[in-house]
Order: sequence, then C-alpha cells, then structure tokens
Amino acid sequence: MLMLGAAFTMNIAQMHAQSRYDFSKLKMENLGRGVVAVRESPDKVNISWRYLSQDPESQSFDVYRDGKKINKSPITDATFFTDNYRDSKSAVYAVRPKKGKLSGSYTLPADAPLGYIDIPLDRPELGVDFWGKEYFYNANDASLGDVDGDGEYEIILKWDPTNSHDNAHDGFTGPTYLDCYKLDGTKLWRINLGENIRSGAHYIQFMVYDLDGDGCAEVVCKTADGSIDGTNKLIGGHKADWRNMKGRIIAGPEYLTVFNGKTGEAMSTVDYQPARGELKDWGDSYANRSERYLGAIAYLDGVHPSVIMCRGYYAKTALAAYDWDGKELKLRWIFDSTTPGNEAYGGQGNHNLRIADVDGDGCDEIIYGQMTVDHDGTGLYSTGMYHGDAIHLLSDINNEKYYVWGCHENKKDGTSLRDAATGEVILRYPSNKDIGRCMAGDIDPNHEGVEVWSPSSGGLRSFKGEIIAPQKEFLSEMKSILPVNFCVLWDGDLLTELLDHTTISKYNWETGRADELIKFEGVVSNNGTKGNPCLQADMLGDWREEIIFRTPDNQSLRIYVTDYPTDYRFHTFMEDPAYRVSVANQNVAYNQPAEPGFYFGPDLKGRKFRGTIVK
Repeated sequence: MLMLGAAFTMNIAQMHAQSRYDFSKLKMENLGRGVVAVRESPDKVNISWRYLSQDPESQSFDVYRDGKKINKSPITDATFFTDNYRDSKSAVYAVRPKKGKLSGSYTLPADAPLGYIDIPLDRPELGVDFWGKEYFYNANDASLGDVDGDGEYEIILKWDPTNSHDNAHDGFTGPTYLDCYKLDGTKLWRINLGENIRSGAHYIQFMVYDLDGDGCAEVVCKTADGSIDGTNKLIGGHKADWRNMKGRIIAGPEYLTVFNGKTGEAMSTVDYQPARGELKDWGDSYANRSERYLGAIAYLDGVHPSVIMCRGYYAKTALAAYDWDGKELKLRWIFDSTTPGNEAYGGQGNHNLRIADVDGDGCDEIIYGQMTVDHDGTGLYSTGMYHGDAIHLLSDINNEKYYVWGCHENKKDGTSLRDAATGEVILRYPSNKDIGRCMAGDIDPNHEGVEVWSPSSGGLRSFKGEIIAPQKEFLSEMKSILPVNFCVLWDGDLLTELLDHTTISKYNWETGRADELIKFEGVVSNNGTKGNPCLQADMLGDWREEIIFRTPDNQSLRIYVTDYPTDYRFHTFMEDPAYRVSVANQNVAYNQPAEPGFYFGPDLKGRKFRGTIVK
C-alpha cells in the first residue's frame, strides 16, 4: 500500500475558499493543547497534541516526561512523538511550545491499557416497564463539549434503554438519561428526560455547544413534564404521564430546555417548536411521523452559533432556529413546508442533516435531505427526490463548491451527487430498490478528489463518475462493494479509512477491496445495522480522529487513539466550523460521520499553503 509522506502544515481558514466565514469574528471554542498519552506496547507510549490556529507556522514543540525533556531536537513536522518508556508506573507528559505559552499535560495512569483511554461509567439501574418487564441500559450516542471552560472536552453520553422503540412500533419505553463525564471518569451530572420523552433513535436529539460565548458548553434538548435536570429539579408543571395505552405520546406539553453544561441545571425552558399540531399533517395519525426529530448547530449569522430543532421529513417538514444569550432562549425563525409557497419542501427530509455555508455568503445553510433551508429561514431549493437515510457533504479539490452525495428511498433515484448551493444534480445512479446507505471519502490517490460509492453506484466511482472498481452484482440495498456505515482519519497518510462496526479497513486500489487495519476487541458498536461508535471526532491530540466505543457490559467507554506515526501537521479539525458542527450533529437519528468543510486527501500534494508545499 502506498504511504504518502512529507512534512506539511495546513491552515484551516485558507481551505475555506468557497466560504466567506470571517474567522476573526466567528465565535468558537478556546481549545487547549489537547495532550494525550496512550500506550502502544509495554515499552512504547505515543504522545499527541493539538497544533492550533494561534500557533505560528514555524512553531516547534518539546515533550517532557515527569519534568524531563525526552525529545533530542525540537519537533517541527508533526504533533506526535513516541517515548520508549517501559515502566508501568504513572507518568505525567507535558508538551511545551517554543513560542507562546499554551502548554498542556496528560497523566498516563499506572498499568495503562494498550491503545485506548478507559472511562468508567455509572450505569443506570435496571428498570421495570408498564407491564412489569425488566429493561436495562446501553451506553449509546455521545457528544463533546468543554463544559467547564478549561479548554478540553467532556463527554455527554446518552443512555438508551433496551426497550427503546423505533417510531414505527408501539410499546412503552424506559426514560432516556444524559450523563456528563470528564476523561478521568468523574461524572458531573445526570439528566433524566422522563417518561414523556419516548426513547429511540428519532426522539432525542441533544445538542452540546457553547452557544453564548462564555467559554462553557450548554446542552439543549427536548423535554417534557417529568423531566429532571442535573440538580434533581423537575421540569414542567408536574409529573404527569401523557403516554397512551400503546406507549405513544400524542398529547401533553412539549418543551425545549437549555441546561448548564457544568452542573446539568435547567437554565431556561420554553415551549418546543416546531409544535406537534395535527398528527395527520406529518403523514399519519398515530405519532410515527410526527415524532421524527432532528437537531443541529449552525452559524446562521456567520458569527454566533444557533440551535436548530426539526420535526418531520416524510410529509410536513418544519425547522425552528433558536439563540441562547446566557439568559433567554429566543426563537429566531420557523420554516414550515405547509406555509403557502413552501409546498415543494414537504417530504424531502432525511434521517440526518448537514450544515455548511453552501452559497458563500458567510452564513450557514441547513442541508435537510433533499432540500436546503437558507440561513434566514427561507427555502433555498428542493430537489423533489424525497426522503433518504444518509447524506454526505463534499468539496472539490479547489474548495470552490460544496456537493451533497445522498441515497434515496423512492425506488427510482438510487444515489445522487448534487451541487449543494443550487440542487443541480451532477451524477445520478438510479435504482428500483430502497438505497439505505452511501459513503464518500478520498480513499484512492490514483483518481482526483473524493471517491463515492453506494449499493446502486455500480461500484467505487471517482468524483467525475468514472468507475474505479466495479461491483459485479447488486448485493442488496444495505450492501455495496465497500463498507458504507462510517469513515475515519486514522493512519498517518492523507487518505480516509473506513469504519464499520468495530473494524477499520483501508481501500486497496490494487484489488478493489478493503483490507482490515484493525479490529477493536472487547467493545461493541451501536444502533444495529448502522454499526456506529458512540462518537468519532478529532477530540484529542493531533489532526487524526479518535473513536469512542462502549464495552459489552456498559461499565466503560474506551477512547481509541491511533498509534500510526505521521509526518503531517494540521490545525485540529475542531477549528473548522463545518467539521465542528458535524461532530455536534453526529448523534442525530441515523448517525453519520463528522466531515470537514474542505477537501482533504492526497491531492493536497504539490499545493501551497502558508508558504509550505505538500510533497
């Protein structure tokens, strides 16, 4: 397999040629150094840290173990270092820049496990449902936020009861819990969403972000009578039970609550928009389609982050944008497909969404399946290709345009690539089947730009639509020539790796198949066939991504950190607004991987950024 080498430094802001984001005004996190140390073997420890936009291009670093410098010469080409450390005792690793003052440290525990950070969990107790049947809890989707303002992330984890239900099914569910953990396992709080928030992938979309710019992240989600915040205070008028005899919730008040990220305290609760209204408007009369929710973070004014709460995508579709200023949760706008003039936007939603400044005006748009809503709450366009399960945000290698690669359930359009700003279809691979998955990433250096594939694409295709590796037969709507669930930046080159359940594989362009790189043992993936981790994101260390899985007994989370060396140095992807909000939105419905708002891949070679040529 070809490995792409050579030192390189990249400025994320310069990659946004297609956007007019004002990075000097954009309100984002004040990240720390993100130092992490993980054992690769009994005699090797890998240390990794963030290269930040505030660092000069010439920045070099030194690494210390227990106060003693361990690198012979300043580290300039990467933010990754391997220490030959055989002692099983704990050690404190520190990283210090040659210029500036932002240092960071990490304590490697005694007898640390190989390859990952272990975070012990406080699993909720067994529950008993309406009919007397026991259920227990699985650690499910997770998100990130710096809740205490120290420049490093905490993990917000959703606990999913084993009797959770898809909207299509009747049945009572246990309540969903949200926990907040520091990386040492300290639990800061637990929120109980209560009996009037049904448990399942489509009901609970929790957004974690610093919305008011105070340096500490908030948590925002739908609540109801009987929800209990992290300080054990009741939300709503009383502990009413609004469930009907089928376990569904078709009546009662609905709320939207913003919680203090550090304490879990409910700081403000308002009536939830988009409101339930008439059930039949959403596509049925039994609270299946009316209870399909999505959520997102978006920079609607190009400066401040807003919360987007969404409802419906099979028939009526509605989105509501909110702003939090530290005191009030204010409604910015509502988009409703039943408003006269918006009829073309009905039924176009997905099980997930993407956020980006697709039209270059400096403000984010909401890519809501086969439709896109402009930053001001007006419709930008609708393709009319109706609902699908997955969409991906792509950029051409010159970062001049965004594109959307999506699959369709209409048993006609199959999979398509469109211009994200106009909706113009560039490529389409029709199918008379329901295409449930698709994926994109630069996995082959022999073809320009990103590659795309799905069960209907006929195999792996280039960004121009050329067949690279043909698929000899149509396997099913859920299978393709390559995995289609998730992807991840894992090894040391500029190519994207494939993540499916608990296995990372790499595309082999000589055989046209994926070769296994690593299979994570002792952990499990989430959400059935979706096979996603709790989270995939550049949460620690250098620009590569970490992966969070749960153990089968739900007693721990494991944060896996790559042990591949690299000669590349990039600003942390979390400083890219499109990538950062895609991490915040990852837990929404059918989880999709975090994706950058710029082209990333081997075609960076030969291009100049900040005076450096990628070789």
